[in-house]
Amino acid sequence: MFKGVNASSGIGIGKAVIVEETELVIQRETVADSVAEVERFKSALEQTMQETEAMAADLAQRIGEKEAEIMNGHLMLLMDPMLTGEVETSISSEQICGEYAIEQVFTMYAGVFAAMDDELMQQRATDMLDLKTRLQKTMMGVASANIADLPAGTILVARDLTPSMTAGINPEHVTGIVTELGGKTSHSAILARALEIPAVVAVGGFLDNVKNGDEIVLDGSTGAVYVNPDASVADEYRQKREAFLKEKKELEQYIGKPTVTKDGVSVELVANIGRPEDVEKVLQYDGEGVGLFRTEFLFMDRNAMPTEEEQFEAYKTVAEMLEGKPVIIRTLDIGGDKEIPYMGLAKDENPFLGYRAIRLCLDRKEDIYRPQLRALLRASAYGKIRIMIPMVTCIDELREAKALIAEIKGELDGLGVAYDKDIQVGVMMETAAASLVADLFAKEADFFSIGTNDLTQYTMAVDRGNDKVSYLYSTFNPAVLRSIRHIIACGRAEGIMVGMCGEAASDPMMIPLLLAFGLNEFSMSASAILKSRKMITGYSMEELQAVAEKAMSFATAGEVEAYMKEFVG
Repeated sequence: MFKGVNASSGIGIGKAVIVEETELVIQRETVADSVAEVERFKSALEQTMQETEAMAADLAQRIGEKEAEIMNGHLMLLMDPMLTGEVETSISSEQICGEYAIEQVFTMYAGVFAAMDDELMQQRATDMLDLKTRLQKTMMGVASANIADLPAGTILVARDLTPSMTAGINPEHVTGIVTELGGKTSHSAILARALEIPAVVAVGGFLDNVKNGDEIVLDGSTGAVYVNPDASVADEYRQKREAFLKEKKELEQYIGKPTVTKDGVSVELVANIGRPEDVEKVLQYDGEGVGLFRTEFLFMDRNAMPTEEEQFEAYKTVAEMLEGKPVIIRTLDIGGDKEIPYMGLAKDENPFLGYRAIRLCLDRKEDIYRPQLRALLRASAYGKIRIMIPMVTCIDELREAKALIAEIKGELDGLGVAYDKDIQVGVMMETAAASLVADLFAKEADFFSIGTNDLTQYTMAVDRGNDKVSYLYSTFNPAVLRSIRHIIACGRAEGIMVGMCGEAASDPMMIPLLLAFGLNEFSMSASAILKSRKMITGYSMEELQAVAEKAMSFATAGEVEAYMKEFVG
């Protein structure tokens, strides 16, 4: 038996497939034309950025925005002018090839991160080395190992698994992961857990003791790994695997059951999606609707703006598939932080505080916003569509958007085009400004949906992609919790529905607090719905009110988390 670090729970049984990346030989070579070499590096950088953005979009769509943040973090590193500028400077001043300049700069930064005491900073070292290799391969025309098409029943074995490799895994074919390197908090481990693939990492010397085709058994809960185990061991773990899957299957008993607390308080459990085909998973896990349809994916990975007709078909498909269940569709939330060449967006110095979301849409009504709103209104004739405006900071933005919607309604009436006359228009509460005037928004919006990822970022003045200040990024911070409670209270006071579509909506330690605050709707990844329903049905509001009161008496995020962790068990 081999022993490693338990990184993702579950029992993996299958045949070993060893994944070995091509070993790059990077030599210092002099270049005659450093200007041309810099351009060659820039071209590779642009290609790598596009690939990284596509990975992030794919992860957000398949798993969730939280997991996509890992690849978005890679994207931010590639966009860092200091980092890329050092590579360009090395090429120009030393007259060296781009591959060697990348080797020098990225290895140096990886070493700095690796030497830090903070575990999150150390993880940045792995990210740096991952990006270094990807950039070099792009410049050299070397293909990365293709792990998307591994055979069914594969136990993936590697020296290390980079975040970019893990992002491409097909969980239907890979039943387990074993690596010689890595840690429980590594980005690869986080992705493995999100993909629900059992994984054991940091198994020293494993590659010297395994070959392709060997029978592998691994326990992602204890860190045990067996190669060609005895029949008795194999049988024991098959039984453990059946027990694990049985426990997972038991959640299916919550399919078709209402989401109601022990003392009769009902809430809605809905899902976040990125594409129409995601609705199948929502229905599979008995979601009560869609709390967030991110429309930006319709605009990405293409060479031209989606037409009104293309958008109409996508929105109509989702509405029809849900058969009357509500679907909240967020209007375009995009800006200078995303690369969409055909939109002609200049990169913002600080994109998260810049020209994005509703600010962009209201400025470009004719080519972006009007076609999207017309498509949404037309599709509303086929189901229960609700329109959500993101990134609002002042009432003027909501009023202007509603005025445009009213104008388009008049046009459709004139043409005799059907739409939902009573379509709801709500706002995404994700800025500190919106929180402070939540009482005013509640008088003019039809519903609220709290976006905790951005609300936390803006409340705490923390760029969530910056590891140097990530210790401040916690939804359990009393300032964020007070903001959430205030938004919910303002919405309830005006009798409007208040939901949450941020990551906190499915956090087992946050759910009791949100119930106590009075949240009506919880929107999450589809796979988290049944587990959340089981939790909610086991609580009484009387019990939770006392828990929330105690949690809100603490002064730090750490104290709140420790208390909630103890309560949830």
